[in-house]
Amino acid sequence: MRRIVGLVLMGLAGFLVMTALLALVYVPGALKKTPLDVDSTTRLAGNASVLPTGEASPIKALSRTVSNGEKSDGDVVVFDTFTCLIADPEGDAPDCVDESDPDKRLVSATQETFATNRKSAVAVNDEKYIGDGVAHDGLVNKFPFDVEQKTYPFWDGVLAHTVDANFDGVEEIDGLETYRFVTDVANESAEISSGVQGTYTSLKTMFIDPVTGSIIKQSEKQSRSLEDGTKVLDMDLTFTDETVAANVKAAKDSGSQLGLLGKLPLITGLLGLLSGIVGFLLWRGARRTEDAVDYDYDRGYADTTTDRVSDVRNDADDTSLDVFNERADGDGTVRRSDLHRH
Repeated sequence: MRRIVGLVLMGLAGFLVMTALLALVYVPGALKKTPLDVDSTTRLAGNASVLPTGEASPIKALSRTVSNGEKSDGDVVVFDTFTCLIADPEGDAPDCVDESDPDKRLVSATQETFATNRKSAVAVNDEKYIGDGVAHDGLVNKFPFDVEQKTYPFWDGVLAHTVDANFDGVEEIDGLETYRFVTDVANESAEISSGVQGTYTSLKTMFIDPVTGSIIKQSEKQSRSLEDGTKVLDMDLTFTDETVAANVKAAKDSGSQLGLLGKLPLITGLLGLLSGIVGFLLWRGARRTEDAVDYDYDRGYADTTTDRVSDVRNDADDTSLDVFNERADGDGTVRRSDLHRH
């Protein structure tokens, strides 16, 4: 029985070790990819002064990003993003309004399509993904998995090229450790509005989950001016508390799952090693017992019930024979009474 159990455990050990190796090679690549079912809504709030009044007033922004499953594949994910920035003087404005809004609250509304590599998060500009959409470079809407403390190229939609996102330290947000990155653009020539040239300034701070690369919190101070120096937009926007809380929760959930699955190779490997050792010891013990029994039979020391009975019978036969011989008459006959007694 021990031999059978030992063989079963050694077989299980082989299976677990193979699982550990596959998990070590396959799991990270399979799991650390941008999902194909993204549907996220980000809300920002702050203040801005906008022409023609130039007076600072509350504003709000909404950005919704949805992955396009039909155009995406195993390596690339395609996103459609809609962004709306509106004035919110009374604090009760809807998520967005159109140009016909009687209160003239619309500041800007944009829509774009872009594609990124599911592992590196770097923009992909193949026509089969983005069609005739605007080509992007660098990182667009997130950082890669396992973020490093270094400088990354990050897309700036106003400049239509990447700017440096410089690592600026580590900061904890609601119990989640994040990496802080900063982009700093100062008085760059840009198309500040459709067909309008001017100068553009932006100081953006992003707090990134180092495990998933998702943007947990973001704040930006931005201004746009005409070429003659007239400021047409001066705003200060940041993620709302509700958005930050939702992002933290999502990052913690994803991080826990990735952390558990990341330990799968270690767990299965240790279980495989333990099963192998126990199985080998049981199998080896059973073999030693069998070898010991075989050795005793070879030396004539086997101690079984059959052998003991045989020895007793042999001894009894020998004793009876001796008595029979001692009581025999000289002529070789034996008294019947002696035969009965013995």
